[in-house]
Amino acid sequence: MMRLDKYLKVSRLIKRRPVAKEVADKGRIKVNGVLAKSSTDLKINDLVEIRFGTKLLTVKVLEMKDSTKKEDALKMYEIISETRIEEDA
Repeated sequence: MMRLDKYLKVSRLIKRRPVAKEVADKGRIKVNGVLAKSSTDLKINDLVEIRFGTKLLTVKVLEMKDSTKKEDALKMYEIISETRIEEDA
């Protein structure tokens, strides 16, 4: 298992851990359909849904590493969907 904020940083889905924490604290990340905190523990095969402004990205956790090279980061997850959503009014 690995903390959500660390996984997002190592996998390079979000570049910095404090940014990952902030995004999670604003309720923009779900793990397996449930709102997640930055301290949420991830497991292999978990589905992570991240909202970036008007983009909703869903990825499946494939690997967990404490650190990785940029080119290997893409192997840590599989993109399930990437959709545009309406901005909240």
